[in-house]
Amino acid sequence: MKKKLLNLAIISALGGLGGQTLAAGFIEDSTAKLELRNFYFNHDIRDTDSPTQEEWGQGFILNVQSGFTQGVVGFGADATYTLGIKLDAPGARSIFPADSDGEAVDNFSRGGLTGKMRLSKTEARYGILTPKLPILWSNDGRMLPQLFEGGQITSNEIDDLTLTGGQIEHVVGRMSSNFTGMAISGGTQQSNHFRFVGGDYKGVKDLTLQYYFANLEDYYDQHFLGALHSLPLGPGVLKTDLRYFRTTSDGKNADRAAGYLASTNGSGNDGELDNSTWSAKFTYALSGHALTLGYQQVSDDSIFAQLNQGGLANEGAGGTSTYVITDSLVQNFTYAGERTILGGYAFDFATVGVPGLNASVTWLKGDQIKTAVGSDREEWERDIVLSYVVQGGPLKGVGVAWRNGVLRSDVLGDIDHNRLTVSYTVPIW
Repeated sequence: MKKKLLNLAIISALGGLGGQTLAAGFIEDSTAKLELRNFYFNHDIRDTDSPTQEEWGQGFILNVQSGFTQGVVGFGADATYTLGIKLDAPGARSIFPADSDGEAVDNFSRGGLTGKMRLSKTEARYGILTPKLPILWSNDGRMLPQLFEGGQITSNEIDDLTLTGGQIEHVVGRMSSNFTGMAISGGTQQSNHFRFVGGDYKGVKDLTLQYYFANLEDYYDQHFLGALHSLPLGPGVLKTDLRYFRTTSDGKNADRAAGYLASTNGSGNDGELDNSTWSAKFTYALSGHALTLGYQQVSDDSIFAQLNQGGLANEGAGGTSTYVITDSLVQNFTYAGERTILGGYAFDFATVGVPGLNASVTWLKGDQIKTAVGSDREEWERDIVLSYVVQGGPLKGVGVAWRNGVLRSDVLGDIDHNRLTVSYTVPIW
């Protein structure tokens, strides 16, 4: 009944475009789902007197996606709405914004619309975006996801080549209701222009080649080169993941203007970005087992940088994902000069008759860190992830995940970190 009423409303709205003929694909290919995410967060900085950050909340994430109207050029619209409700948040905040008294708000929400257009194998979108690109990766590691606002074009007109480009103008963080401009870690001034272009080429069997360029106005230019390859080896498969970033200053960051400088820099500590970061990761997968080894090296002159809203005061927008192999539960191991080795093991219990159950452990060790207050510092982190999705019965589709991280760092200190998530997605239609 709900879908019939919505269909009638949309068809009426599309009357000027040709009525039911144009609206058919728009309606028939539409989907709507509501994700319920119960989220517990505990962050304990053990070697200071700072209170443990402990919060518990219920998140609701609604996504409605239309199809496209019929014709040479198809039109559509999507809607995203998120709501977070406080269940308990007595201490410092990490998943809720603050009220005027500095306490966690009882609830917060955000969202918006996305218009879209399709011509042949090219699609353009403007509005709410959640990009998953090497130069911009939307973070979804807390109760509510990070959302971006802007435009993006994706084209598959050339066989085996996907081209992507666009401009981001605003972002809303994981614990905020407010869309803001963009910055980097340490930056306190907002930029409203993040431009990007790039492509993925898959013309060679089991090989993907990538190149992307991004510019955050007045902060940085960034080039990315990547290669992903799968090689059958014995009874299993060897997966290779190679990444290289070259980041240089732009505009006011190049002029070393106050408010546009990066934090925790290496030699000189002047805040200007000048960084090369490369990494290699190898994973061998066999019968549910996956063993990973990797290495990453960050150049000495500055930190590795991508979008991070942490410097924008009172916006609750801190936190980001960076497309590096060391982006972990607590730390991302991208200080100036840092050299990191990592090892990991994952197991899919479906191979022993327990589908839906997965476990992994990852260990990282970084050294030769250069900061404003010293060099040759070290840190290590150990992460455990255990997850299960119910496969049948009345609770089918319910997911439970526990993530535990232990960080021991000469820079950030000693941190114990836990997240517990219970999630379920309700298909509305």
